[in-house]
Amino acid sequence: MVDGIYALTQSDLHGAVNIGCPQYVTVDELALAAARAAGKTINIRHIDGPVGVHSRNFSNARIYSLGWTARVDLEAGLALTYPWIEAQVKTARSASR
Repeated sequence: MVDGIYALTQSDLHGAVNIGCPQYVTVDELALAAARAAGKTINIRHIDGPVGVHSRNFSNARIYSLGWTARVDLEAGLALTYPWIEAQVKTARSASR
């Protein structure tokens, strides 16, 4: 992502640019992927409430025009990021005690 942001800062592109990986996932799939990265088992329970956007369309064409593509998919990104986030939370908890 940092490489994508850097490519944008060096470009003439203006306006919104999607630099995420082009992987469609549901909220359930995202929750399960995060749980796997954390080594946790979760049960997803759906409750009644407002329904948001049912689907989204996005294009990576603008960032691809700069020669940049995501090198890490969602699962791999979570697996790389989760240990760092967990360490930050543990450090913050220790400091607040």
